[in-house]
Amino acid sequence: MMDFLNGMDDMRTAHRPPHPLSRAAILGLAILSMLGCQPSARPLQSSASSATTPLSEDLPAQARQIILNGLTDADPQIRANAIEVVASTRELGLMPKVQKLLTDKVVPVRFAAAVAIGDLAYAPAKDEVGPLLNDPNPNVQLAAFYAISKLGQPELYQEICKAVASNDQTVRANAALLLGKSGNKDGIRFLYWTLQRDDSSDMVVLQAAESIAMLGDPRIYRKLWTGLISKYADDRVISVRAMGALGTDEAKSAIITMLDDPVPEVRVTAAEQLGKLGDFGGEAEVLAVFEKNLPADMDTQGQQRIKTLAALAIGEVAAERPAKYLPQLLQDPSKVVRLAAAKAVLRRAMKKP
Repeated sequence: MMDFLNGMDDMRTAHRPPHPLSRAAILGLAILSMLGCQPSARPLQSSASSATTPLSEDLPAQARQIILNGLTDADPQIRANAIEVVASTRELGLMPKVQKLLTDKVVPVRFAAAVAIGDLAYAPAKDEVGPLLNDPNPNVQLAAFYAISKLGQPELYQEICKAVASNDQTVRANAALLLGKSGNKDGIRFLYWTLQRDDSSDMVVLQAAESIAMLGDPRIYRKLWTGLISKYADDRVISVRAMGALGTDEAKSAIITMLDDPVPEVRVTAAEQLGKLGDFGGEAEVLAVFEKNLPADMDTQGQQRIKTLAALAIGEVAAERPAKYLPQLLQDPSKVVRLAAAKAVLRRAMKKP
């Protein structure tokens, strides 16, 4: 799981407990702790060629190699991140490598692999995902239920519905996540039920609200709005992503207001979500990461966070000016940043006519 940092001041004091195993390991849903450091006015120090090189035909090949390396990395977080990138970019050619990770020794990796198989309804892995129904970890079992329900046994969806009543908060949150990913609106009533339970933890409530948004229920708007004004920057990031999933005109207007958030990570996340909705009004916030060198006064983890979020935003904001920074992000020292940049390259390729 991605570490949370201490030290946020005034409005940004304290942050939520770590979120379910799937969320902290996966780039597309990562919950990132915010420092809110003051930006530097100095431009990002890098070679002129790396900052201005236009996108070339070689970038997709570079991106796929980075993902392939990630799938075999010694760090389980990197393996899980790479799996998510494969699923979100629909790189079916890499799914045999993901399939092999169903037997990984680390729980979040097995979880991510099974979820990816469900997301892509990857039939060649059906026989291998089956044994995970008896995995010793209940979260992995849930991911297997999800995958097999997508591969022709929809009755297993009910097992996920039951799991939102688990006494284990991580299981409950991951069940909520998978209900949202399922696309089945029958899950909405189960999500509201667990959202309103007195014994649901913060991570369950936030995930349930986001999953309701993923299923397109506009009644959740008011709950998401309260997240946008939370003192926790983590909550604001989650709520911006949830508003993006909801995708209504009202939700889009709410995201636009977050372009003025005091924390740069929130602003960049807002730009990403607007990009997903076809609005590139957050382009300036993405460019500011590089042109104002926002990472300059951050520690190593802070730099990784802001560059990761910027890369993900570039993948959704179809404007060309931010895209010129992808070559340097593909060569960043951080494997997480490189994976985010690889995802951005392939997401942009998916959007081309």
